[in-house]
Amino acid sequence: MINITLPDGSVRQYDKGVTGLEIATSISEGLARNVLAVKVNGSVWDLSRPIDEDASVQLLTWNDDLGKNTFWHSSAHLLAEALEALYPGIKFGIGPPVENGFYYDVDLGEGKTFSQDDFAQVEQKMLELARAKNEYKRQEVSKADAIKYFTEKGDEYKLDLIKDLEDGSITFYTQGNFVDLCRGPHIPNTGFIKAAKLMNVAGAYWRGDEKSKQLTRIYGITFPKQKELAEYLERLEEAKKRDHRKLGKELELFAFSEKVGMGLPLWLPKGTLLRERLEQFMRKAQVKAGYQPVVTPHIGSKELYVTSGHYDKYGADSFQPIKTPNEGEEFFLKPMNCPHHCEIYKTRPRSYKELPVRLAEFGTVYRYEQSGELHGLTRVRGFTQDDAHIFCRPDQVKDEFKKVIDLVLYVFSALGFEDYTAQISLRDPENKAKYIGADELWEKAENAIIEAAAEKGLPTVTELGEAAFYGPKLDFMVRDALGRKWQLGTIQVDYNLPERFQLEYIGADNQKHRPVMIHRAPFGSLERFVAVLIEHCGGNFPLWLSPEQFAILPISEKYHDFAQQLYDQLQQHDIRGFVDNRDEKIGRKIRDAEVRKVPYMLIVGEKEQENGAVSVRRHGEGDLGTMPVTDFIASFESKIAEILNN
Repeated sequence: MINITLPDGSVRQYDKGVTGLEIATSISEGLARNVLAVKVNGSVWDLSRPIDEDASVQLLTWNDDLGKNTFWHSSAHLLAEALEALYPGIKFGIGPPVENGFYYDVDLGEGKTFSQDDFAQVEQKMLELARAKNEYKRQEVSKADAIKYFTEKGDEYKLDLIKDLEDGSITFYTQGNFVDLCRGPHIPNTGFIKAAKLMNVAGAYWRGDEKSKQLTRIYGITFPKQKELAEYLERLEEAKKRDHRKLGKELELFAFSEKVGMGLPLWLPKGTLLRERLEQFMRKAQVKAGYQPVVTPHIGSKELYVTSGHYDKYGADSFQPIKTPNEGEEFFLKPMNCPHHCEIYKTRPRSYKELPVRLAEFGTVYRYEQSGELHGLTRVRGFTQDDAHIFCRPDQVKDEFKKVIDLVLYVFSALGFEDYTAQISLRDPENKAKYIGADELWEKAENAIIEAAAEKGLPTVTELGEAAFYGPKLDFMVRDALGRKWQLGTIQVDYNLPERFQLEYIGADNQKHRPVMIHRAPFGSLERFVAVLIEHCGGNFPLWLSPEQFAILPISEKYHDFAQQLYDQLQQHDIRGFVDNRDEKIGRKIRDAEVRKVPYMLIVGEKEQENGAVSVRRHGEGDLGTMPVTDFIASFESKIAEILNN
């Protein structure tokens, strides 16, 4: 017998070799009908795979992210099976799940193309194959047999993948007539897939190498119910309306110019107001939390990034080096702020009594993203991070980490992000070569994050292999108004950069000690944060953040002077807006202000002028009645204070 520990902490005994499906059946028939995969000691397995030793087990359904991940991975195989049936001789690259659905990179053959006109036929074939309820069968194969199979099939892409795999670690999966090289896991059979939709087709270089052949990347999504597909497509239509690129243009927030360069945003006046307001909000919060502002250059010497390790890890993603007239002297546009902050810490000796030292900067960094990966403000080549680095003693790490968590949650509260999960991103224990630093330091850092998150009561998930190369981190995954997940805000514990830069402080024992470094950025990048915020609120920004908080709409030219006096009065209270003095009817002015998503429209005419009042209209709500100007100001300031002091 073996002991199986379930997520609620209960322990059940089963015969050795029990499967995930058998465990689900022992709990309830309903669960057995809906379970898709099983998580065993942190790894996701097929439901049919035997469990031979004591284990912690979680049964995964469509309601779990890992369940959806397995469902969509299996759907990628179903797509490949349909394509192979319709396009004889097709060759396959990789077919992973993504956040919403999956894709498969394929080589259709010389001269053959695939477009949206072909989607319906492939979708129909996928559903036809799904109805056969073919089992996904796992088979362990030797490297020699794997090479032989794909050599006979003539698929050079799978052969290229196999050469990097170790003998004894290779598995095939078969469903119906389709065989694929895959480590799995998969759902029990194709019958779980009841709705399928191909979403897009694009080009993708094999292995991401522009020198390699360009394959056809086919994106799709599937669901266990047709109704869920219909709901998803409705959300997509709403997402198009909220697209930050569309709203950014309509609301005159930002722009791009080919002459300036791809991926380098230009902030327009209204967007700059919004951005500055975010910066002021964060600066004020940081001062309260004991941070000291610093400013560092946009470039650094190659030696700086060699010392930090960024040159080895990010050299390929950096802009080309800046060479000077001095032979051998090279500079880089900075990809990270942290090496500069390490050098600031080193400017003078430090005592244990002055730690923690908290250095904060809105620092702009640069990374040469591939042109095909650029996307509005969410993927750019130059972006500004609300970066800070805390240098502290080892005994201070957990408390400092918890204080940063409080700051992140304050930001989320002020901006209306209520649905979030904290992702504990740890090192991949199977591939430690990707990371720098000793095992002992990694264990300390990982334990500090796990304990801090638990003590703050955060809803968490743990992801192996998602750590930064120098340390583990806590990433905040936020769901927006449309249910989409975004990574906003990160906190990282780092024992390695202090070692590489030889950072020190004098301890109470009068000896030299190494500080620990905490990296944190509640916004992440301002560009990406603004993009997510635009789409989350559909351009209807929180009142305190809106670039234009009011529009004064005089009924006629006679009231322009009063409108200007009112404007000046509001400006004195740091309430931002404009006067619409156009020679237009009041109805048109109201409609235009609604389109611009201005929170308050203040309509002024004869009665308002006589009484020192305004007729107030709220965006999306309509008329709120007439009130004295002083009452409007008091109400407005009260609303702002309530949000920011929450």
